Amino acid sequence: MLKKFGLAAMLIGLLVVMTGCFNIEEPITRDSEGIWNSYFVYPLSWLIIYVAELFNENYGLAIIIVTILIRLVLLPLMIKQTKSAKAMQAIQPEMAKLREKYSAKDQKTQQQLQKEMMEMFQTKGVNPLAGCLPLFVQMPILLAFYHAIMRTDEIGGHNFLWFALGEPDPIFVLPIVAGITTFIQQKMMMVTDNPQMKVLLYVMPIMIFVFAIFFPTALTLYWVVGNIFMITQTYFITGPNVGKDKVPKETGGKKK
Repeated sequence: MLKKFGLAAMLIGLLVVMTGCFNIEEPITRDSEGIWNSYFVYPLSWLIIYVAELFNENYGLAIIIVTILIRLVLLPLMIKQTKSAKAMQAIQPEMAKLREKYSAKDQKTQQQLQKEMMEMFQTKGVNPLAGCLPLFVQMPILLAFYHAIMRTDEIGGHNFLWFALGEPDPIFVLPIVAGITTFIQQKMMMVTDNPQMKVLLYVMPIMIFVFAIFFPTALTLYWVVGNIFMITQTYFITGPNVGKDKVPKETGGKKK
């Protein structure tokens, strides 16, 4: 779990670093050159503009619609991620027994623990890394969406609700909603009481909130809508909490 926490932090850090590795000040057009511009950024920029023009140049609504379209495209992977989380929750009691059986910290014991864990995963048909795939798929899409927002001149000149789409939210309402929805989404997906996962549960929303303070509200709007989509999806696929049935604690009390 600690490795997953490190992986998630690394990916988010990589996203932030990469946003500064491209020329985000250059407007994106159909004449923009390069694979990244031609096949990732421009199609999203074009789609946002096209949808906005259908709704009287309402770019906020266009971002919401495009976000939902992106999530629908990713839906098969997201369903796989959600089901993988539920499958991991189902085998938590057996994993707890294995950890108790091989509680010694010497290398030989830990190697045997890992071996039996992998055998159990294969027997149960559970892939502990399946939940990471959607994260890797989303990274270039999120980065491309960021560039499409930053480099589409039409977006910067429009408002939606109380905020300017090309500027950070001046009253921090959208960043707060982004942080809260990120927390709810992660809470619903949490399958263990692992301390590292609990740290991630609180660190991720804070990171999203901080990023959202400085990023254009158009991007924050994408995060909020995406989170709400994931929360709704998780609720209807697995119920309000994938990990609701936690691993039962061993009790040594006498039966009455």
